[in-house]
Amino acid sequence: MADTGWLKTAFRILNWGSVAVLLLVLVLIFHKAPPPKVSYDASAGARVEQKFAAADQAHASGLPAQVQIDSTELNSYLNQNLQLEGSSQGASPESGGAQASNTSPQAASGATSSDSAAVPPALNSGSDQPNMEQVQSSVKDVSIDMDGDLIKAYVVFDFHGKDLSLELDGHLTTQDGYLKFNPVAGKLGSLPLPQSTLDAAVSRLMDSPENREKLRLPDDIGGIEIADGQAVVSYK
Repeated sequence: MADTGWLKTAFRILNWGSVAVLLLVLVLIFHKAPPPKVSYDASAGARVEQKFAAADQAHASGLPAQVQIDSTELNSYLNQNLQLEGSSQGASPESGGAQASNTSPQAASGATSSDSAAVPPALNSGSDQPNMEQVQSSVKDVSIDMDGDLIKAYVVFDFHGKDLSLELDGHLTTQDGYLKFNPVAGKLGSLPLPQSTLDAAVSRLMDSPENREKLRLPDDIGGIEIADGQAVVSYK
């Protein structure tokens, strides 16, 4: 009888312990992490356009061409050219951006924000394979920071009417003419995500046939990487 009593007590402890762990996980998920401190400049977007125009001209003349974009320029360009959920115009500097077009070198350099934003739906193992449009439609805010060769994306997305934050750190590279993102760390809200979860989510999104073609680089772009805290776009 004593053994049975201990078993019942142990079962109750485990049961309540599981509930406590679940509540803690939910609290961490719904506790938004603070966004990174990124700066904006009203003229930075125009500088990006000028850099690409000069690089296009050099490339057309047969000269080596490369464009370097710092964090302020990248976030300002995204802010001026992307749309938040439910917005018909560019977002304000305080709110970031969300919906990108990948039809130009400039957009390709900012594609990581879309890729990073795509992870939340992909983390839901019970959902169908997400496409870029479905992913972008839930995004409400995007901020990008760059540190050394690491790109850090901060995304706020709508989850059944509740704002959740996602942070992704990783390396942006190109392979066989396509953008590739290799995550090294991530958090959903304040909850750290296992590396296996990050790898599986990013792989599901980027390797699907309908999404892969949207990650193809323009024909004249040889590669995009993060180096010394800047996005470096190299022409062929």
